[in-house]
Amino acid sequence: MTTPDNSSRQMPRRVALKWLAAAAAGMALAGRVDLAAAQVPTKSGKPIGPDPVLNKEYKPGELWPLLMTPAQRRAAAALADLILPPDDGGLKPSQLAVHEFIDEWISSPYDQTAKDKPTILPGLDFLDAEATSRHQALFADLPASQQAGIADAICGATPVAKEYRPHVKFFDRFRYLAAGGYYTTPQGMKELGYVGNRPTLTFDGPTPEALKHLGLA
Repeated sequence: MTTPDNSSRQMPRRVALKWLAAAAAGMALAGRVDLAAAQVPTKSGKPIGPDPVLNKEYKPGELWPLLMTPAQRRAAAALADLILPPDDGGLKPSQLAVHEFIDEWISSPYDQTAKDKPTILPGLDFLDAEATSRHQALFADLPASQQAGIADAICGATPVAKEYRPHVKFFDRFRYLAAGGYYTTPQGMKELGYVGNRPTLTFDGPTPEALKHLGLA
């Protein structure tokens, strides 16, 4: 029995755009993406055009071309699954299209997102090159134990060999983007216990648990 290749499925572009906005906002709150400067800068350079309309359906590539090759998408899907294994009964990050979010992120023309392109794309190529060198197979085709061996060499949990140091930044940034994508999915938000962004007919105020947590009950 074969499993479906989730790395080749593309999410609706409207979903991707909303995801980018949500993840960027969350990262800004974490102090990692500066979406609002302290002062309004003077206009300079060539504008990138207006922001997309979020309630419109766009075809893939209509706004900007996606930069990952099929091989890079497979490697990204495999690494995301390795970094964020699901809880019992949960979907893998690749099944939630986390790798597609990362592709959209690095492909978009915004300064805060496009700057990750020269880090992520060569890093994905490194995964396949290292997997081929060690095991004569692409990274996505390796068992998890062999994938982990490659990831361990660049994750920084232990001293990193000199030849692998250029790839530490890639792993750190990919892990951060994968987490940002995963924890803005419904499954990820549920794991965090986040209960916002849900429609409701009434507003009943904070729960007793929330009030107690704030020292107000």
